[in-house]
Amino acid sequence: MSTVTVTDSPATGPVRAARPTYKVTGRRVLRSEWAKLWSLRSTWITLGLGLLFLVAFGVIAAAHYKSELDSGRPMHRDDVAATALGLSVFGTNFAQLALGVLGVLITAGEYSTGMIRSTLAAVPRRLPVLWSKASVFGLVALVVATVGVFVAFTIDSGIVSGTPAALTMSHSGVVRSLLGAGLYLGLVGVIGTALGALLRSVAGGISVLVASLMLVPGLVSLLPSSWQDNISPYLPSSAGESMFALTHDATALSPTAGLVVFLGWTVLALTGAAYRLVRTDA
Repeated sequence: MSTVTVTDSPATGPVRAARPTYKVTGRRVLRSEWAKLWSLRSTWITLGLGLLFLVAFGVIAAAHYKSELDSGRPMHRDDVAATALGLSVFGTNFAQLALGVLGVLITAGEYSTGMIRSTLAAVPRRLPVLWSKASVFGLVALVVATVGVFVAFTIDSGIVSGTPAALTMSHSGVVRSLLGAGLYLGLVGVIGTALGALLRSVAGGISVLVASLMLVPGLVSLLPSSWQDNISPYLPSSAGESMFALTHDATALSPTAGLVVFLGWTVLALTGAAYRLVRTDA
């Protein structure tokens, strides 16, 4: 058996071993943000709501289409052109709010409680905190959203089987569209995280998020048609929809162009958040 001795120094008394020093690394910051994310009750609730919105609204849309078709009455123009894919992603408009709001809460919530001062004291370089928060939540939102749209499509395919809207995974563009919907919602979560860090206010971040995704497109629709055709495709919501649309008209962006534009909006939000994080005090 080995023993540890403590020697006495006449001047300073007992000499004890120094505490080990821990270096701040990107991996450790990621682990810290991962732990903080899952320690919040709001994370479980909001992610559950986002998943519920995707599946429930997709199933409701498919059930409505099937009932309209079986009723024998003339169908609405939008219902006539419906597909199993379009019905299964119907819930993205609602899920984007849940995931985007949670993204805002992850960053702005720390400013509201004052916890951000402890976070930045532990990570003085600051920017790794932003990248870690955005990466961790973006990945979680991506996984939840992708699972949700695939589950919704599987259920909807069974409901509308044998109808003009029927589609399967083997149809061209279906898997690409489902993955695009998951990626879109994951990036919405990243934008929410960036807005929370940029505005440092839960109410302000949510307001800007809702305005960007839902209110601004409505205002643009009031502009002359020539203006709409030049502006609307490049709005965040329109570019995002292009990422998972199965077919595109002449005014819409292609899936690749839509992804590039939406990534541009995401980078813009992250750049603004990074600038304020570095240049201003917590």
